[in-house]
Amino acid sequence: MAEAGIDYAAVFRSLPGAVGLLTPELVFADANVAFLRQAGRTREQVVGRHLFDAFPGQPHDADASGMRNLEASLRRVLDGEVSDVMPVQRYDIEASPGRWEERYWSPVNAPVFGPDGRVVLVIHRVEEVTELIRAADGRTADGRGAGLRVEAELYSRLRELEEVNQRLRLAHAREREVALALQGAMLPPARPIRLHRTAVRYQPATAALNVCGDWYDLEPLLGGDRIAVTVGDVVGHGLAAAVVMGQLRSALSAASLVAAGPAQALDALGRYAHFLDGAESTTAVTCFIDWDRRTISYSSAGHLPPVLLHTGAVAELLDGATDPPLDAHPEPTPRPQAAVPFAPGDLLVLYTDGLVERRGEDIDTGLDRLVASVRRHHALPEPGGIADAVLGDLLPAEGATDDTALVIVCL
Repeated sequence: MAEAGIDYAAVFRSLPGAVGLLTPELVFADANVAFLRQAGRTREQVVGRHLFDAFPGQPHDADASGMRNLEASLRRVLDGEVSDVMPVQRYDIEASPGRWEERYWSPVNAPVFGPDGRVVLVIHRVEEVTELIRAADGRTADGRGAGLRVEAELYSRLRELEEVNQRLRLAHAREREVALALQGAMLPPARPIRLHRTAVRYQPATAALNVCGDWYDLEPLLGGDRIAVTVGDVVGHGLAAAVVMGQLRSALSAASLVAAGPAQALDALGRYAHFLDGAESTTAVTCFIDWDRRTISYSSAGHLPPVLLHTGAVAELLDGATDPPLDAHPEPTPRPQAAVPFAPGDLLVLYTDGLVERRGEDIDTGLDRLVASVRRHHALPEPGGIADAVLGDLLPAEGATDDTALVIVCL
């Protein structure tokens, strides 16, 4: 469109809505004609000045909160890099020196990003709604009063709805923060297990409502040079899923210490899940890696198959012992188990579905993409580098819509 010779500065000045542009320091970079007309200011009185110098707060009203609320909204945009729709604000305007007029506004603030992805400007769009507020309060005396009161009632209901939505957004944001903190506390730290080289990555979903119950675990086993490696996925989102995840992870960790193999451990976990609300249809896959015997024993409860990359870049999907998810059977039944050999230099990859599943795409496409990525990066010197490269290849640039757990073990 730029090649067509469009004067975007002229377009901005002519926009019918009132729009100002603020720098991250809250200085006016520009303001269109509608904004200046609505505020009763000239361009020279606004552009180049700090927002609250151009529009100071009402000094004679100790309860005035418009300036404080507006600054908080702008900080949310700058810090969170997201738009913020404010409820209607009272923000009086100094019509002449010492004379203040009661005014009401409906502001929306949104970020403008530079080439480096940082916020370089904030769009401050504002609509004056003083007449509607006065009509709602019965303060109009002209012939338009009845009609304005109807509009004001509708506007008031919309305002109430926006305030409810804002409270919901804050509540969901708090729940996401708590769920992420809970997940971080319950998942094991990234550390070597018996000096074996491993890497773990956990990537939360981008969307605020999509904190999920993905988990991973790496635990040393009794008897020889053995460890258990597990990934799992609880159905559902939010804090409840995170809590169930923690309970299942702890239960499987304990069961693995006394189980004869991964199938028996998952069998015990399935019996526990039968009595745990929210654990229905949870998927999990666990591998017992035995360096003394050079074997991987594994069992899957409805989970996607681990990838075993042999030396020579030959990939094997460990799908020979797959059963339905936890608590899928009315009565607990023994789960299948399989074993494969491995050689020094092989690579084992476990993951959750956020890494490979995409809406409208066959799951085999995602698995092929994963195998290709592991083949491409398996020669990197450290498992952490391999994990980061795989995440970079497979996760969408705009952010994942599902949590992703990834575990890599250098065999």
